[in-house]
Amino acid sequence: HCYLLLSQRRLTTTRPGTMTKKQVTQSKGGNDTTKFAGLVSSLWEQYDSTPTKLKLIDAYLLYILLTGILQFVYCALAGTFPYNAFLSGFISSVASFVLAASLRVQVNKENRSEFGGLSPERAFAEFIFCHIVLHLTVVNFLG
Repeated sequence: HCYLLLSQRRLTTTRPGTMTKKQVTQSKGGNDTTKFAGLVSSLWEQYDSTPTKLKLIDAYLLYILLTGILQFVYCALAGTFPYNAFLSGFISSVASFVLAASLRVQVNKENRSEFGGLSPERAFAEFIFCHIVLHLTVVNFLG
């Protein structure tokens, strides 16, 4: 069921128990800097309870992301010669990031219901197999 609220001469719909953006802004005091600091603090406290395996995967994801950014910046500054090398490296970074993100989702205990019979060991084995196929393709593309 939707309730109609008349707010500043325009009609908006909200669900019971929800607030409009204006109501949220008015209900929370403080400036944007303190809100952001509180958000980062809350995020860090919640991340602190993350299992070590997931933190390791997150570190790998950060490494892959930085590697891809570095390759892109280098290509923008130094040029694209040899283009196949740039494409191979960048595609390898992007695909490795996707595979690692997929591994993180599959290994996370909170997602156990989504991946019923998949053990973390099998997810890791699939990750390794896909990486082997990926890197064989990348090496083949280099020429």
